[in-house]
Amino acid sequence: MKLHVVAAILLAVAASSSLPPAAAVTYEVSNEAASTAGGQRFDREYGAGYAKQVLAAASSFTWSIFSQPSAADRRPVDAVVLAVRDVDGIASTSGNTITLGAGYVAGVTGNDFKTQVTGVLYHEVVHVWQWGLQDYAAHSWVYEGIADFVRLRAGYVAAGWVQPGQGNSWEDSYSVTARFFDYCDSVKPGFVADLNAKLKDGYNVDYFVQITGKTVQQLWQDYKAKYGN
Repeated sequence: MKLHVVAAILLAVAASSSLPPAAAVTYEVSNEAASTAGGQRFDREYGAGYAKQVLAAASSFTWSIFSQPSAADRRPVDAVVLAVRDVDGIASTSGNTITLGAGYVAGVTGNDFKTQVTGVLYHEVVHVWQWGLQDYAAHSWVYEGIADFVRLRAGYVAAGWVQPGQGNSWEDSYSVTARFFDYCDSVKPGFVADLNAKLKDGYNVDYFVQITGKTVQQLWQDYKAKYGN
């Protein structure tokens, strides 16, 4: 297990120690693709038991990033569900249910199989807990950016992610937005926690000014300038 994986788990455990008992939320895993190569690999190399531990650790880590020590601060979710299914794509989340693609699992290469799958699950767990998903269709970039920001802070940077300062717009989503939010969080510590809380009422571009005192355009210009591009 790589050092950053250990560090993320330790951070999640530390965060959970100050949170209400984990019994308030249950974690469920089912393999609906057990007859496929990906489903069999999931059972053999990852396993439902380990997946439940990851879901719990990712939830605790997300609560810590979102500054949500109380269940009253969070979305009202009683169970986080993971289903391995024979579907296209890597993973998706609907409500409290995460679907992990068996084809993706079968195709993961390299010696860090568990790390790669865990990074995906951390991203998807954020979607279970983040506020404001009623605005996802119109502003998907902000929600995907927050999910990748949490993944970044947990130490699960994936191969192919952009480097800090790269990207054409703060709305490029995923790792571009995550890197930008990481910069915003350095300008105003707790930026992502504040942004997530405001998203409960839907997205508004004025949130950047309200949180940091600067417009999103100013922040993006400063971010690009910091890295010389």
